[in-house]
Amino acid sequence: MPHFTLVWTETFSRTARKFLRRHPDLTGLFEDILKQLEADPHASRLRLHRLKGQHKDKHAISLTYAYRIILIIVLTEHEITLLDIGSHDEVYRD
Repeated sequence: MPHFTLVWTETFSRTARKFLRRHPDLTGLFEDILKQLEADPHASRLRLHRLKGQHKDKHAISLTYAYRIILIIVLTEHEITLLDIGSHDEVYRD
């Protein structure tokens, strides 16, 4: 199975920092999810799914039931660009 490279956008880095300050209890889970994403983005625990509407061509994974990470997967280059993290309403806003 190929290994994927995670590309942290400036926006994602800032948003993740703020998110983890608000939810320090999720830091370990966040790190585990990112490791799993690097190893196999299609692992069932991530619940990877394609988005529709204004976010078409993007995917989301679940951090918890309430929180998502939005990303773009470039399968040909084995890269995953991290875009946003937050609650369902936060990451799917206009």
